Amino acid sequence: MTAADDMLTNNANTDLLISTAKRRVVFAGTPEFAATSLQALIAQQEALNIEIVAVYTQPDRKAGRGQKLSASAVKQVAIDNDIVVEQPATFKKSSTEGMAARQTLRTYQPDVMVVAAYGLILPIGVLKTPTLGCLNIHASLLPRFRGAAPIHRALLAGEKETGITIMQMDRGLDTGNMLYKTSTDITNDDSAASLHDKLAELGAQAIITVMQDLESYQAKAIEQNDTEANYAEKLVKSEGEIDWTQSAATIERQIRGLNPWPGTYTFLQGQRVKVLASLPVNETQPTTEASGTIISVGRKAILVACGKESDQVQAGTLAITQLQFAGSKPVSAEQVCHGNQLDDGDRFTSNPDQQ
Repeated sequence: MTAADDMLTNNANTDLLISTAKRRVVFAGTPEFAATSLQALIAQQEALNIEIVAVYTQPDRKAGRGQKLSASAVKQVAIDNDIVVEQPATFKKSSTEGMAARQTLRTYQPDVMVVAAYGLILPIGVLKTPTLGCLNIHASLLPRFRGAAPIHRALLAGEKETGITIMQMDRGLDTGNMLYKTSTDITNDDSAASLHDKLAELGAQAIITVMQDLESYQAKAIEQNDTEANYAEKLVKSEGEIDWTQSAATIERQIRGLNPWPGTYTFLQGQRVKVLASLPVNETQPTTEASGTIISVGRKAILVACGKESDQVQAGTLAITQLQFAGSKPVSAEQVCHGNQLDDGDRFTSNPDQQ
């Protein structure tokens, strides 16, 4: 064999090594939404020719009545699959811990970092560490509903469709170029819980699709139109308080959009009552009763007077199917009907001081 033949053979072997070397992936996420994608990537490591070399997640938090430290859903998946877990509290250059976290990330020599509901801001220095950058699995059709609570905000806004966007992360808040989008309908009986589960599965499918041909998707990335953007602000508990002067449709979306957290509630004779479920509002029964008044307590539903959708439309009613009184278990409308917690003519209020 000549020297030229040796050189050709060596080059061919090098090309083969390059083509067969597994892509090094770091995954960053915290809740169940992210854990679904991590589990899918783990299952597809061989098919995708990747190796998940580390998992990043939020530090353990106190949870439950005992306030014991609890591992995140992502951490548990990583432990179950013998993947090393990192839990830095920050990546900021201004802190010793942040600089150490950056150095640790570099030691993993990641080709790509997949991020899903991580909950920690990644500075530009971190975003540039992986050779192919950081990919975000975002639970909306960007640029709509950028931010922390896209699932809930889409429901509250009455959207008929949502989806998943795989985005190339940049220094902005969910402003990076879009690599892939896939959509799903929002049904009339979707709650934040059911839509979360639907989008978690869709997100797992989407990241698998992109990782199958990442460079091609990156080459065809589409810039977001900022003029079409809106923001899904983080939820606060006070948003669960029902204002009965709002329309039945608005309140019904609130009940679904804030289920299971923070949940919706009202007051009856100074006591908080959780409103857990109601029927979809298609056509609503008109009423002249004051908002919050209980029109009827029936076996199928409890009809409550609400406000107007507009000045041109008469006020309507909301049909509540499940409640939870203070110190009690959840009860159906039929159970309420057979009990004595509510009577026709009682009135829910938005503030106990109004009683």
